[in-house]
Amino acid sequence: MTIHWCGTGLSAIPGLRRLIEGGHKVTVWNRTIDKAKAEIGDLTDDIRAFDIDALGGVLEQGDVIVSMLPGDWHVPLAELAIAHKAHFVSSSYIAPEMRALDDKARAAGVALVNEVGLDPGIDHLMAHALIDDYRASSAFDAQNHLSFISYCGGIPKNPNPFRYKFSWSPLGVLKALRSPSKSIRDYAPLDVARPWDAITSYIAPLPTPESFEVYPNRDSIPFMEEYQFEKHWPVREFVRGTLRLNGWADAWADVFREIETLSGPEGDARLKEMSDQFWDENAYDKGEPDRVVLCVGLKAEKDGIAVWHKTYVMDAWGDARGTAMARLVSIPVSLAVEAVLNRAIAVGVHAAPRDPKLVQSWMAEIDSLAQHLQIVDQMK
Repeated sequence: MTIHWCGTGLSAIPGLRRLIEGGHKVTVWNRTIDKAKAEIGDLTDDIRAFDIDALGGVLEQGDVIVSMLPGDWHVPLAELAIAHKAHFVSSSYIAPEMRALDDKARAAGVALVNEVGLDPGIDHLMAHALIDDYRASSAFDAQNHLSFISYCGGIPKNPNPFRYKFSWSPLGVLKALRSPSKSIRDYAPLDVARPWDAITSYIAPLPTPESFEVYPNRDSIPFMEEYQFEKHWPVREFVRGTLRLNGWADAWADVFREIETLSGPEGDARLKEMSDQFWDENAYDKGEPDRVVLCVGLKAEKDGIAVWHKTYVMDAWGDARGTAMARLVSIPVSLAVEAVLNRAIAVGVHAAPRDPKLVQSWMAEIDSLAQHLQIVDQMK
């Protein structure tokens, strides 16, 4: 069985190298062969120019396609996988078009595994672990009022005046700022048109507690089902969001104001101009350390008093192994590939696994990737 790894961008390399070094048969597909050779040419010469028809010509039953390409490629590659009875893995969110392939994937006996990067990915594992821990605790009561938070951010290890640095094109960050979000606050849906309208402060329970600016992103509410929240549980708060350095909102105030005015093709052109400018002014320098902070917490209250409160907290930064972001996105992808090959993940369309054995083994691997990872019992 062959792993067909498509895309060797900045966030792909550690996981790809791990699979090759682990003795797996890997064919690397990239739009630019020379770029791929520069990253993994010391390990393999099985590097080919990405072409979906060429990939289809060599794909065999039981193979695995990994897509680290832009999101538009995920569904076509998943459809190709189904046609050849091969599996598919990506780190991206499950789009409705991907979800719609579930029946076909099951019929073909293949797994289409998504959301196995950092966020989404590691955050899912932490959420599943916390929910299982809470359910098994003596504090568990279906009448308890629950608050769930999940905040993740890639931030500069050495803060700059812009309070942010870019490890890839800023265009995605700028487009995300135009996206609405939905979460739960004070027992009711909170719909926000623009992220900066819902910025709050969050104190991360790091060894030295640290304050960050946070805001909800995307639609958090479907993840209540993903994390197996029961429909009758009272939920005070449920939010999956983005974490930024303090001072970020002030530093970006002019950006927010301009984004608010942009629309249509002219607006898109201006976003591209802004992206190019930000890349010139605020990209990471070679060897400059990035930082990733991820906090996932669950609190249960009875009669207004906390009876159970734990938070998974992770802090990682770039070192001799490369960037924290690349490690934390691509190594979980490689773990998902191995789980698929070992038939540890069922057929059909899935996000990161909730099986306790997989969660435990993956988190043990992730522990080696971060400089700090712990579950903080905030009742103590």
